[in-house]
Amino acid sequence: MNQNIEIKTEFIPLGQFLKLANILESGGMIKLYLADNPVLVNGELENRRGRKLYPGDIVEIEDIGKFTVIKQ
Repeated sequence: MNQNIEIKTEFIPLGQFLKLANILESGGMIKLYLADNPVLVNGELENRRGRKLYPGDIVEIEDIGKFTVIKQ
């Protein structure tokens, strides 16, 4: 299932995106999660919580789902 996550800004860092999508709650949890779990951004493995996501980017998280960044 693909969910749309709306952002109000030009881009959103991956760490903030994970909080906005209610996947994780804190920065510390995000850093550990990205170190241990595969997260794909546009089909490429990503582990940097500062990675900028723009409208149209697709984030896939194993066992959680697929998310598309859209501009509000």
